[in-house]
Amino acid sequence: MDIRREIRSYMVREGLSMRETLDRLVVTHKWSGSLSNFSGKLKRGTIRYSEALDIADVLGYDIVWKKKNT
Repeated sequence: MDIRREIRSYMVREGLSMRETLDRLVVTHKWSGSLSNFSGKLKRGTIRYSEALDIADVLGYDIVWKKKNT
C-alpha cells in the first residue's frame, strides 16, 4: 500500500476528511492550512517522516517499528 492510501485509510477509520485532519494539524503542529499542499504531498508521496508522525498523532496513532521475524 502506498503512503497516500495508507494515510487516507486511517483518516476514514477515524471518520475525518482531509480538511478536518489538516485543521487538526494546523492547530496542534502549526502546519500550513493549504489543503492543496497537503493533498499534493499525499499524491506525490513526498511526506517527510516527521510529517507522518504529526499526521499519526492527530489521528490518535503511534508509528511503531517492529523487528521482523526471520
